[in-house]
Amino acid sequence: QVQLVESGGGLVQAGGSLRLSCAASGRAFSSYAVGWFRQAPGKEREFVAGINWGGGRTYYADSVKGRFTISRDVTKNTVYLQMNNLKPEDTANYCCAASIRGFVSTMSGAYEDWGQGTQVTVSS
Repeated sequence: QVQLVESGGGLVQAGGSLRLSCAASGRAFSSYAVGWFRQAPGKEREFVAGINWGGGRTYYADSVKGRFTISRDVTKNTVYLQMNNLKPEDTANYCCAASIRGFVSTMSGAYEDWGQGTQVTVSS
């Protein structure tokens, strides 16, 4: 089990950038796959991006491809989500999640551990 804490959310104008961080406690965090999910009011939670345990494979939702980049720093036990060219439709609460299976899934049920989330608001 790992504990996850997100940070980096905030209010930004359309076209701007934010970098979210997902800091984990737990010595085996590098063995986990990590996914970023988001949920906007009145909408279902959706997969945004994910990175496998080794960091060599990354996955993105079509809606964020070319704008978002996920990466991990194993020395800091942290996964990042760099978000560029933000759009109002990116407004949501963003959560990171960890899966002991080590491989990314777009399904939230595949992840055992979740952070509390960080709010991202993009104004037009």
